[in-house]
Amino acid sequence: MFSKSSLGLLSATPSNWFMNSIAFWTFVLLGCMCIGGYFMFRKFLKVLPKADGKSKLDWQNYWVERSRPLWSDEMKAFLDQLVQPVPSPFRDIAKHSIAAEIGKIAVESQAPEVTREHCIRGYIVATPRRDNRFLISFLEKNGIDYSPYQHLIK
Repeated sequence: MFSKSSLGLLSATPSNWFMNSIAFWTFVLLGCMCIGGYFMFRKFLKVLPKADGKSKLDWQNYWVERSRPLWSDEMKAFLDQLVQPVPSPFRDIAKHSIAAEIGKIAVESQAPEVTREHCIRGYIVATPRRDNRFLISFLEKNGIDYSPYQHLIK
């Protein structure tokens, strides 16, 4: 009644390619969940309050709001230029944290407006240490003199 070739389709055990594809997708999904969990945990750590009762994100928002009137259109365009090397999905977050550092520097120096020097200094201070090599190559490529702030690059 059944031919020998059709018995393979009625087998109770799944084929090897099916089991291998299940194993492959299991590892892919686990890897994606681990990567996502890592970034979610980093974001969670930024929201935790520090000893002063405010989180890192609270302070960033404070400095951005406090320095908002000091920003000119020219310095906003310069900030946009500085964050160009950041991948687009992360650019807004990087721009906000860099703007917060620039605003903090400008407000603490009691400057009447944000200057190019504030932007360069804030960009260097806000850039993580692991990205200093990219920071230096970006500044040199764009002809931005960072020699007065060489001591800030670790």
